[in-house]
Amino acid sequence: MRNFIVRAVTGILFVIILLGAILYKPLSFAVLFAVITGFTLIEFYRLVKEKEETTVNYITDLAGGIYLFIAVFIAASGSDISHGRLFSPYLLYLLYTFIAQLYAKRPDPIRNWANTLLGQIYIALPFSLLSLIAFKHGDYNAWGLASFFIFIWLNDTGAYLIGCTFGKHRLFERISPKKSWEGFFGGMGFCLLSAYVLSLFFTFLSPLQWLGFGLTVCISATFGDLCESLLKRTIHVKDSGNVLPGHGGMLDRFDSVLLASPAAVIYLIFIA
Repeated sequence: MRNFIVRAVTGILFVIILLGAILYKPLSFAVLFAVITGFTLIEFYRLVKEKEETTVNYITDLAGGIYLFIAVFIAASGSDISHGRLFSPYLLYLLYTFIAQLYAKRPDPIRNWANTLLGQIYIALPFSLLSLIAFKHGDYNAWGLASFFIFIWLNDTGAYLIGCTFGKHRLFERISPKKSWEGFFGGMGFCLLSAYVLSLFFTFLSPLQWLGFGLTVCISATFGDLCESLLKRTIHVKDSGNVLPGHGGMLDRFDSVLLASPAAVIYLIFIA
């Protein structure tokens, strides 16, 4: 019971802080998610370092990932800074990542390159793409971004409730034995229902586009969850960290986002 209370309180505070930062103003969203990007990168690099004895330069790798988030945010917000100048520092970071291994004299530079760049692609890039969702229609669209997270949370909630009640057919037993097809479709139902409700209040997407947005987030978020489960199974850990009492680490909490944000951006660009 005590663990349930801790988990519930943490979850409520988590939702309040995230929605508050997103809905308040663009700067509060940018500051919060720059911090989240940094913490999630720390967890990821710590995990791969312990498993594969990868050499990690936390200062440059965290700076690179956070800078990518900030650069995409500035570019998406319509800044007059040329994109070439804006992203040049990140390109320098990538050059440094490769060149540094020439002087590091480590036994496996390929593994170091691979894990360093995987952190940038798997963690920093998806968080950076959230800005493209927020500024999809030019001005900052707080509810466009908030709805993305609402879909993810309701998908998790629906999958848990329906899966616990009716789940019999395993969705991906090799990776996540507790997930069921019943839970997957339950989460999808919650997403589609919330998409319909949002379409009644916000008209920057048509009702059909809202349903497509919810469906896209639901499916890609499920794959994001499964991919993080595969990562943890490979490394043999239960949680990525303990920064969120009752919920594990940042990577555990944002695993769905890491695949859902690229999928959502693709959907919004080409469909909506």
